[in-house]
Amino acid sequence: MSYFRTAILLAALTALFMGIGFLIGGQSGMIIALLIAGAMNLFTYWNAAKMVLSMYGAHEVDERQAPELYALVRQLAANAGLPMPRVYIMENPQPNAFATGRNPEHAAVAVTTGLMQMVNRDELAGVLAHELGHVKHRDTLLMTLTATIAGAISMLANFGFYFGGARGNNNNVGLIGSILLLILGPLAAGLVQMAISRTREYEADREGAEISRRPLSLASALRKIAGAAEEIPNIPAERNPASAHLFIVNPLSGAGMDNLFSTHPNVENRIARLNAIAREMGQSGPGRDAGPLAEAAEIAGPWKQPQRRVAGRGPWG
Repeated sequence: MSYFRTAILLAALTALFMGIGFLIGGQSGMIIALLIAGAMNLFTYWNAAKMVLSMYGAHEVDERQAPELYALVRQLAANAGLPMPRVYIMENPQPNAFATGRNPEHAAVAVTTGLMQMVNRDELAGVLAHELGHVKHRDTLLMTLTATIAGAISMLANFGFYFGGARGNNNNVGLIGSILLLILGPLAAGLVQMAISRTREYEADREGAEISRRPLSLASALRKIAGAAEEIPNIPAERNPASAHLFIVNPLSGAGMDNLFSTHPNVENRIARLNAIAREMGQSGPGRDAGPLAEAAEIAGPWKQPQRRVAGRGPWG
């Protein structure tokens, strides 16, 4: 049902884009707009991951530089049946994480130093499993496409406002119509994009719980991250709010409402769903056996002191 809803929302976003193109330039305007969107999507398909990782100053780490983090990602990826993604660390005090990449074979997961310093091993595993859930369902590509189309709608609306639509045909929207397009077009596109983002976050929570087998640990991590995100600013995210939907928790200050203008579901709603998933798995508390993650602990080394800092980055190397 969630996939059907996502497909409907994406179709609505595309129809909105083409409709604005038609209002501005008639049939030819609609075709030109569609070609522009196709070119933009093609560019972002190949370059979005590099762009967003560079935007947040993420640097890639390997097994020697961050052995515990790398081993945990490797074990979780194996649990999910995914290729090993590239692993990145962002020097950022706000605890958060995101995944990117056009497909599972070219995926990357990135975590902040603030996250590694705040959470314990099981909580980090839950966060990483959530991001791998996005990779598994190709949400990283979907959200790139929706963000691109939403951006193209804003561009078209601005074009329609400054040029007043197509002159000399019945499709000219006029000054009043141009102003409405300028306001309502991007607003409608943003609302659809946010609805898609919230749908995929719920699904990634469920997939992450299944990958890690620790839904309560993911719930605990979400509570910690959400609380800290309200107090610790994420400067790169504030400068690039269009990328906020990538993170596991909204990185923008003052954004916690589960309403039309939120890119993420309310954290309490997500935690309630994770508690329900835990009950489905027969778990009633966080102290249960870690299951398949025990192997990761053996590979990664000592996990007895989760707040131990190594090389200034926290317990994860």
